[in-house]
Amino acid sequence: MNTRRSSESRRLHLPITAMILNVAQSDPEQLALVGARDRLTYSGLVEDSRSMFAIVDELHRTQPLPPTPAPETDNIPITAISTTSAYDTSRIIAGLAGYRAVSATIDPRWPLNHQLGVIRTTGIGVVISDSPALAEALAASGWTGTVISLTDFRARQAAALPAPAPAVRDGNEPFLMLFSSGTTSNPKAFIKTRQQYRENVAVSSAHLGPLPGVATLAPGPVSYSLTLYAVIESLAIGGSVHLADEFDPITMGSRIAAEEITRVVAVPAVVRALAEAARRDSERFAFVDLVVTGGANLPASIRDRLGEILPAARLISYYGAAEIGFIGDSRDGDGTWIHVYPSIGAQIRDDSGAELPEGELGTLWIRAAACSYGYVTGTTEAVLRGADGWATVDDQGRVVNGMLQLAGRAGDIAITGGHKVSLPEVERAFETYDNLGEVCAIALDDPALGSIIVLVIEASTDNADNADNAGKAALLNHARARLAPQFVPRRIYRLDRLPRTVGGKVRRTETVDLIMDGQGQRL
Repeated sequence: MNTRRSSESRRLHLPITAMILNVAQSDPEQLALVGARDRLTYSGLVEDSRSMFAIVDELHRTQPLPPTPAPETDNIPITAISTTSAYDTSRIIAGLAGYRAVSATIDPRWPLNHQLGVIRTTGIGVVISDSPALAEALAASGWTGTVISLTDFRARQAAALPAPAPAVRDGNEPFLMLFSSGTTSNPKAFIKTRQQYRENVAVSSAHLGPLPGVATLAPGPVSYSLTLYAVIESLAIGGSVHLADEFDPITMGSRIAAEEITRVVAVPAVVRALAEAARRDSERFAFVDLVVTGGANLPASIRDRLGEILPAARLISYYGAAEIGFIGDSRDGDGTWIHVYPSIGAQIRDDSGAELPEGELGTLWIRAAACSYGYVTGTTEAVLRGADGWATVDDQGRVVNGMLQLAGRAGDIAITGGHKVSLPEVERAFETYDNLGEVCAIALDDPALGSIIVLVIEASTDNADNADNAGKAALLNHARARLAPQFVPRRIYRLDRLPRTVGGKVRRTETVDLIMDGQGQRL
């Protein structure tokens, strides 16, 4: 028994290319990647990667004056994929994994100037994109790389002379270039080495349920780190990953039933949609026994709803940062309190870098083997790692009885009357207010208190009448029963629509701007 467990443990922690090659030999027809219309077995993925790298390598080598890759890549050419096709993006990233190549995913929904900026600044040499606007902008900027459409790339790949088979690469070799932003500010780029991704898969496989042969559904853009992680971890563990450009309840229900999908990895908004789809037709979702979602502070209403409709399905809400990797998770309640994984170090520090006593709010610092070394030169002046090896993305939080409670990013903390107030904590208090919908807590300047806490509610068709009937007094009474006095909003506004990122997250800074411009209705 011990020998078998040891063998299985070694198998679970193989490099991604070693796992792909092993499964392609032992079970060649096992599905690796599945899209709405296309699918690749493990043996097909190996063959596909050979023709793919042949084309990518040729595109880089035939450039008269190739862009210089960022120094953090060790001079390995960078290939970027900017397409709405989750299947093709995953196919290309997985296909290049066994070769000397650095891959990057660029969200085509980013502002054009953001896309242009990261391509030029990081020295990306080949861009696979169907956007004429991006191609024109790159040409006009003097960029010397190559843009190729997905259709042309597929056609050239079909006629290519295959490259040698993929092989396991050195762990210190740069593997992926990722981006921490791209919707409201200039994206910060960072590199993940192959070893750092192997460390991340080791944490994920221990806690988040990717197992050999398991079919995982990961709907959404692969430019999201959550989806990208699901692709890499599924292939690195010998499972199958099912991709979808977006979550369509009817289509996803059919695919889950037909493919016997047991694990779903998705953002909270998709988990909510999944619960509603299962409420209408629970039989199609009967195979699902594990739902994994990213981001801390999962609304309790989502967990409760899923538990009512799919009582046999476990829901894990993990916390992590793309730069750092998986940090911990929550498996009950609203995800406010997080169990930090045993292999991860966590400290709360003040602005001077000193560790704070238990219970005090400060900046979260993490020590993790999967953490990137730093940001790519030229994309930001921010520092990821300190000299002691600990890293921070400026998340705020506190530790109580060994449990981590997050309070948002540095910009999510307001000082009012000398008190630190976590704006996400204010928002969570209103999750139990029936039919209120989305809210955003902001801080506005105040000459006496420094700032005051303000609640902004969204006047969607589902909650406008409720907000009118409740009125300011009812909303404030609800807050006073659940929050410390300094957390209770002093004003409440309503907007027709809260501003959001392309991923659906509410933009707090833009909400402040709208209120300051007089576009909100004060209750």
